[in-house]
Amino acid sequence: MPLAGIDLLIITAYILFICWRGISARTSYSTADDYFLANRSLSWPVIGLSLFATNISTSSIIGLGGSGYKTGISVFNYEWTGAIMLVIFALFIAPYYIRNRLTTMPEFLERRFDHRSRFYFSVISILINVLIDIAGALYAGSLFLRGLFPDIDLFVFVGVMALIAGLYTVVGGLKAVVLTDSVQGILLAVGTGIISVMLFMKLGSWTEITAALPDNFMSLIQPLDDELTPWPTLFVSIPILGFYFMCSNQHMVQRILGAKSIEDGKKGAIFAGFLKLPILFLLVLPGTMGLLLYPDLENANFIFPTMLYDLLPAGLLGIVMTGFIAALMSSIDSALTASGSIATLDIYKNIVPAKSERHFILVGKIFIILFVTIASLWAPFIEQFPTLWEYLQAVLAYLTPPVVTCFLGGLLWRRASAEGAFYTLLLGTFFAFLMVINNYVYPIWGTVHYLYSATMIFTFSCLVMVVTSALQPRTRAGREKEGALGTIREMADHDQPADEYSGPWYLSSKGFAFFVCTATLILVISFW
Repeated sequence: MPLAGIDLLIITAYILFICWRGISARTSYSTADDYFLANRSLSWPVIGLSLFATNISTSSIIGLGGSGYKTGISVFNYEWTGAIMLVIFALFIAPYYIRNRLTTMPEFLERRFDHRSRFYFSVISILINVLIDIAGALYAGSLFLRGLFPDIDLFVFVGVMALIAGLYTVVGGLKAVVLTDSVQGILLAVGTGIISVMLFMKLGSWTEITAALPDNFMSLIQPLDDELTPWPTLFVSIPILGFYFMCSNQHMVQRILGAKSIEDGKKGAIFAGFLKLPILFLLVLPGTMGLLLYPDLENANFIFPTMLYDLLPAGLLGIVMTGFIAALMSSIDSALTASGSIATLDIYKNIVPAKSERHFILVGKIFIILFVTIASLWAPFIEQFPTLWEYLQAVLAYLTPPVVTCFLGGLLWRRASAEGAFYTLLLGTFFAFLMVINNYVYPIWGTVHYLYSATMIFTFSCLVMVVTSALQPRTRAGREKEGALGTIREMADHDQPADEYSGPWYLSSKGFAFFVCTATLILVISFW
């Protein structure tokens, strides 16, 4: 479907504006903190909007809409549990990170354990960011654009999108990313909201819509054998993935680390949790309702692009397309800044430490260019995999449980040792490899759903952490080194600064948290 002239004008104007907005955020960076953490100057509304725009990538738009089309609204379980996880992160974990002035998540593992854990997690984080987050966003974005220009090769779309996002990320650093993300988050909400309104206008009343859909399509709670989200996974498996993504994933946590105060960091994370709740109506339900208009789609991943091009008139299509381009850019720039900071500060700086801050900023920019190039080359090959959403979740389900175990052990258990963390990562990853072989290559004990596999890997990793740490003889010096940061409880006992917030309680981070938890409870009960 060719774009009208007005649509092309809107999209071109937006791309030029977002590049200008990002580049204009450029300043004279004197330290790596300035470049990678925006000089720790971010306010809570900017943090919340940036987290929202980062979380809802083009991959998520296609994946959530496609899963809603295929299996109903149960895929929203990933989002409401993520909202609760953000509240937990904000109230208990974010203050710990900010007070200790962490720059990256692998840095936490070294200061709590040792360099081996830091290096392992650094490599895993970069692999996930580059080969899944960036490449996945580039591939998903190409699905939208191919509907407009079917004769243009996939590599062309990927290259252009990577060039634009890479440009303002390299030049502007994290400050450019969060400023452009705040604009893009608003555009994304407006764009998906327009699609939802158009669908309701076309399909009729809520009663008519729910009556026409298959049984259980409007229920969050699904049976034990559900192919996407069996109900027991709500208690362990999905929260494991949520903890990794919200509490230890660099390109999410980096915004919090750049907060100008602890209260801003906490409120920004909770605000992002609140913004996850409307996703049910903006992304999931439109995909589910799309089943009534397009019951015979060959591939569920095409439901959003199909509705976009079929339902929207000229002009409006251009506005909504900018929303989806916004999501694409946000995902790419976030993962690029995260990967660049990890590669520079967690790997390169430990190998070549005696350099100036300006040198590390330059190296970070070079890494960003390298990573966006690798992701661009990999993205077209994702087309060989069956579905995007379940593939992404499955990869995280196998890779992240050992990492989550180490973070929880380091944050909550004083006895957790460096040896315990190292062997947890090593043996947990090996057990995950065995689960992949069992589930996809040669069934040894029967195929296990990837979310149940995540619980098994997490349980095994916890056993390794506990047994190894408990059996290891530890000297006093060893304890002091391993516990350099202490646990969350120890920080609460020994470091209690005055409350930064003195206004009404309902405008505090705790008031925000109460509101988000209440809204989440009401929403889950309504669609039980």
